[in-house]
Amino acid sequence: MKLLKFLTSKTFFIQLILAIVVVVVGIFFMMNWLENTTNHNEHIEVPDLTKMTLDKVDAELETLHLQREILDSANYNPNYPKYSVIEQVPAAGKLVKENRKIYLTLNPSGYAKIEIPSYLLGKTRRQVAPTLRSLGFEIGEISYRPDIARDAVLEMRANGETINAGDKLMKTTKIDLILGDGKSNY
Repeated sequence: MKLLKFLTSKTFFIQLILAIVVVVVGIFFMMNWLENTTNHNEHIEVPDLTKMTLDKVDAELETLHLQREILDSANYNPNYPKYSVIEQVPAAGKLVKENRKIYLTLNPSGYAKIEIPSYLLGKTRRQVAPTLRSLGFEIGEISYRPDIARDAVLEMRANGETINAGDKLMKTTKIDLILGDGKSNY
């Protein structure tokens, strides 16, 4: 009975109304604070940064109040200038907030240098050619010299110089193969 009397009392209703007012006012202030601190409905369109150098990227992003972070250098792409942007996240045209980081992947200064494996000499052309191609090299001229083993790789050359195992060459270098003709006897 005392509980029912308290729930119908004037004091309870005043406290209930005060609690509701405090909650509503708190929600109102919270929503306004969130809207101001999160820049609600304020967007910046991400520009297309591909093929731009870092100096141009920095100038462009500074005017838009955006930040940059370099993720990595990708494999060299000859279709893009050296040290230019190959890829960006978020993509061009996306809407972002102020001070958002734009993640960039850059084009390195040139092709990577790749080591010539030690197991190629003495193997057949059929084994060596795919290995060299998979490493990123191109097969140049094929020439033969007298040797007992037919199509065995006796020597490899790049730009007229003999290549040894462990030498490092730029990717896409043309490698000339000197093979055995199989006509030599013991």
